[in-house]
Amino acid sequence: MTAPTQTSTAHWPRLTSQGRELDTAPNALGQLRDSTCVRDNPGELRERMVEDGYLFLPGFFDPADVTDARRSVTSRLYEEGLTDRAFPADLAVAPADSNLTFKPDLAHDNDALHRLLYGERLLGFYESLLGGPVRHYDFTWMRAVAPGRGTAPHGDVVFMGRGTHDVYTAWVPLGDADFELGGLMVLEGSHRRAEIREDYALRDVDTYCTNTGPATEGERERWNGSLSDDPVEVRERLGGRWLTADFRAGDLLTFSIYLVHASLDNRSNRIRLSSDSRYQLASEPVDERWIGEAPVGHGPQAKRGLIC
Repeated sequence: MTAPTQTSTAHWPRLTSQGRELDTAPNALGQLRDSTCVRDNPGELRERMVEDGYLFLPGFFDPADVTDARRSVTSRLYEEGLTDRAFPADLAVAPADSNLTFKPDLAHDNDALHRLLYGERLLGFYESLLGGPVRHYDFTWMRAVAPGRGTAPHGDVVFMGRGTHDVYTAWVPLGDADFELGGLMVLEGSHRRAEIREDYALRDVDTYCTNTGPATEGERERWNGSLSDDPVEVRERLGGRWLTADFRAGDLLTFSIYLVHASLDNRSNRIRLSSDSRYQLASEPVDERWIGEAPVGHGPQAKRGLIC
């Protein structure tokens, strides 16, 4: 298969992640491979997922459906006083003192968002990709990221690896996410790295050692699942390029739970809105932390003691 096209350094604006300026050389930064041309070919999509660890499908959703979902979120933020009231709610301009990053309650009782993420279009896509009936996690990760640093490099497997590892994340920007607002970036080929599959993927953020003395709640929470807070160091250590795009409303980026990813910093004055949702074959074991009416997530009930 053809490798993703390398992008000339001259075409990239200044990009930062975790406060570090990214190297924009062609061997360090590139564009996500667009899979629109094979969207209706499940076999080809599966091959690309194995090879790349992700599928990027610009314009997958009807923009009107994304607009409805976005409005359902921005209106709540406005009503809660979490956006600057001097601007229209839909712009999601951040107050000067905003420190928002993660706000999953925005997904609660949100029909417009649920239609987008759990409706026939996206579930049908995963059924075709995975070759059978699928289920989604009941927890929805809603991101409302104020200006500042985004998400550190990590793989999803350490957060949701207690069931099948054939779980796929759907990252959906709720509105345009240009390079200033900042979107997701994935580390090329990282899903195949031995360091990820044979070491990092065997860890679980909710486990702790029982044979090293009493564990306080703080000690049980001490690892946040990230590989590092330095995306430049992670790329140099694991190899490959950081891949990203100038995202638009309607785009879908889906990827393996082994794929290392992070986000660009938000250097705008607005709140970046996006969602993460997860999908797997219904016939396979599911991670109990993320299902049910009130998933326990990473709360006390999720903790497991191990002999280390």
